[in-house]
Amino acid sequence: MEAQQSKHAANASLEAASCRSAHDPTNGHFRALTLFAESPDCAKDARDMVGSYLQTWGVPHAVDAAQLVVSELVGNVVHHAVPDDCLARPGAGRRIDVSLMTWPEVLVLGVSDEDSTPPDLPPGEFVSPELAGDFVEALLPDRGRGLLIAQRLAESVWWSAAIKGGKTVWCRFDLGKLKAENSA
Repeated sequence: MEAQQSKHAANASLEAASCRSAHDPTNGHFRALTLFAESPDCAKDARDMVGSYLQTWGVPHAVDAAQLVVSELVGNVVHHAVPDDCLARPGAGRRIDVSLMTWPEVLVLGVSDEDSTPPDLPPGEFVSPELAGDFVEALLPDRGRGLLIAQRLAESVWWSAAIKGGKTVWCRFDLGKLKAENSA
């Protein structure tokens, strides 16, 4: 009797394990990539990684938005981030970590750098684009355009400070909404 229960438990474990495919979106996914800001291809590498994994994970409808956002966020690090004194090493490259995570119907993208300075998250629109007429470009701020793009494409954008210095800018995308927009 005990041997039969043990065999039944082993079969149940095997069945459960076989349901946990790496390509099953109900299990979620995670990938990370470390880049260096001094590499001339770092933004392209980030876009390529994001696009490749989203295609593999079966969420091609999120590729365009996520690639544009990761490109903007990596570009911000390249052009604006100055490593904290405690993280900077003379002659060392400025580290950029890109994280990509999915759960059912949610995509989270994070870009980390070694600068603790909070990002300038745009407060939102002050003037309706309809009121600007032919001068819509006048509505764009002098700074923070990349984060404004991220805010327009993602459901939410926020940042968090790292314990030992630096920060991460996070973007959350609603995969259902992106799928519906791409189907329309």
